[in-house]
Amino acid sequence: MKYLCLFLLCVSWANASFCQEKIVQEILVEGLKRTQKKTIYKLLETSVGDGLDSLIIHKDVTQLKRLPFVYHVDFTVVDLGKSTYRVVYNVEENFSIIPQVNFWSTTGRRLAYKIGVDDYNFLGRGIQLGAFYQQNGFDSYGVFFKDPFLFSKKFGLAFNYLDWSSEEPLYFEDNSANYKYQNKSYELMLLYQFDIKNQVAVGVNLFEENYHYISGFVSDYVPQALSVDKQLLKLLYTYDKLNYHYHYISGFKNQLYVQYVTTGNAYQDDFFITWNDAFYFKRVGDKGNWANRLRIGLSSNVNSPFAPFALDNNVNLRGVGILVDRGTGSIVWNSEYRYTAYDKKSWALQANIFTDIGSWRTPGGSLTDFISSENIGVYSGVGLRFITKKIFNAIFRIDYGYGLTRNASRGFVFGIGQYF
Repeated sequence: MKYLCLFLLCVSWANASFCQEKIVQEILVEGLKRTQKKTIYKLLETSVGDGLDSLIIHKDVTQLKRLPFVYHVDFTVVDLGKSTYRVVYNVEENFSIIPQVNFWSTTGRRLAYKIGVDDYNFLGRGIQLGAFYQQNGFDSYGVFFKDPFLFSKKFGLAFNYLDWSSEEPLYFEDNSANYKYQNKSYELMLLYQFDIKNQVAVGVNLFEENYHYISGFVSDYVPQALSVDKQLLKLLYTYDKLNYHYHYISGFKNQLYVQYVTTGNAYQDDFFITWNDAFYFKRVGDKGNWANRLRIGLSSNVNSPFAPFALDNNVNLRGVGILVDRGTGSIVWNSEYRYTAYDKKSWALQANIFTDIGSWRTPGGSLTDFISSENIGVYSGVGLRFITKKIFNAIFRIDYGYGLTRNASRGFVFGIGQYF
């Protein structure tokens, strides 16, 4: 009998030891230089006193990697004994104060420039703050503020002010005219993160648009000056399942934009616009990255020169030119293979080959416009990316796109950051 009691006692002790929960006793964040530790602690789901859960820790790492001021994150778990553990997050920060200095030529071969500064970690609290001034024959400037964690780790706010002026082409069937376009706007957005994958932003934009004729086509039916106040309601829903490993990306991301603009004049009616961006990235070996973006957009189909979707080098088809056409719908697929030719401690060099395919619905046209050969553009080309690793979004790119369709153009496209 005593042997049976001893056996049961041993089994009970072993079972209690085996089932004892592993507890997080301490959380440390290391590697921070500018960021306040409380900013990182505020975002972590792992808490002292909770059970040790590797899935939650990996969620924390993914969340931190998506912050613009964080370059890379890993973690270690230290056994402190008696089923207690220390979790250590090792954070590599980006340099988050980014100057803007850009030069280019405009209509009439004028030299244009844009200068500014953006801070993606203002006060070390993850606040984004920036301002710019642009001179392209006209003066433009703007400021933006975004604090995604202003009210809590899920609830934030953004504000933007823009005073923009530029020379823009407007298209009237087979004719075009150049206008001075001015836009003065105030935008307020509320930001909410449901979980690590799902986020939403809703807001309102109040703006005034002005058009002043410069040169080109003239008609009694087309105003030479136009000024109108508008109100824009907008919604952005993001599903994000991307995984970042330094400058490599894998996974899927989807962004849905919905906007409704109210106005009141004889040339522009209230209109609705929506577009969806689907991204897919795949690691190919140790140095390759296949990247894709599919954009599908539609708006109210008004036969107007003020159609919202622009055919442009810097937005959709590399090599097509600057603001060469407008439409009330677009379908664009961008695909490129990025190969890291050199990868050093502080910088990397990527080469890429790409294909951009796009189709447009003309203002007042039909959905069959999307399959009309006249509205389809196919461009392919090669490019380089110079990546400075320790500075957020410091990717200097150059692409050369060559049109493969009839009467297509070709040309270089420069920019900061990956094309998509």
